[in-house]
Amino acid sequence: MDLPDLAVVISGAGAGRSVTIEPDDPDFTRLERFTTHFDTVTERVPQAWQEGRYPPVVGTVVWGLTGVGGWPQTHRAPGTDTAIERQDQIFLADDGTPWIRTDPAVDTVDDDFRWHHASRADFDRLAGSGLFAPGPRPRSDHKVRWALIGAGAGFALALAPTWLRRFRHPLREPHQQLVDV
Repeated sequence: MDLPDLAVVISGAGAGRSVTIEPDDPDFTRLERFTTHFDTVTERVPQAWQEGRYPPVVGTVVWGLTGVGGWPQTHRAPGTDTAIERQDQIFLADDGTPWIRTDPAVDTVDDDFRWHHASRADFDRLAGSGLFAPGPRPRSDHKVRWALIGAGAGFALALAPTWLRRFRHPLREPHQQLVDV
């Protein structure tokens, strides 16, 4: 089995920034060691995480293998496709420990995810090179702020017809009607 030779890192900090890394980049080896230095058995995570309530994603790494495919499976020349090998999502626990959630078979719809904690020192090195940037933690007052924004927008929309009528009336021209006698 061939090893991935391409990594696409998508920042989870809300910036939507992505970086493609190839094997000749020093970050490729660091990233590979950071995400694959564990056993094949998943580690136990808090119950809330098992129910889908985990911290915000710090970054996602999609690993690919280039030079695959071709006729008859695709409509391209042999060796021009990229196979997606696996996907790793990186989270930071409340205590600052990096955790990786691995999907070993991205194109299979299943719930086979593997959780592993990783080295904080390795995470810090990768974050220092700009690959990961932790996003802001949600605060409890965010819900109140969004509720107030929503209420204000709803109030403005409710008053919009009144405001529009007030501005349209002075601009109306008298209507003329043609009557056939």
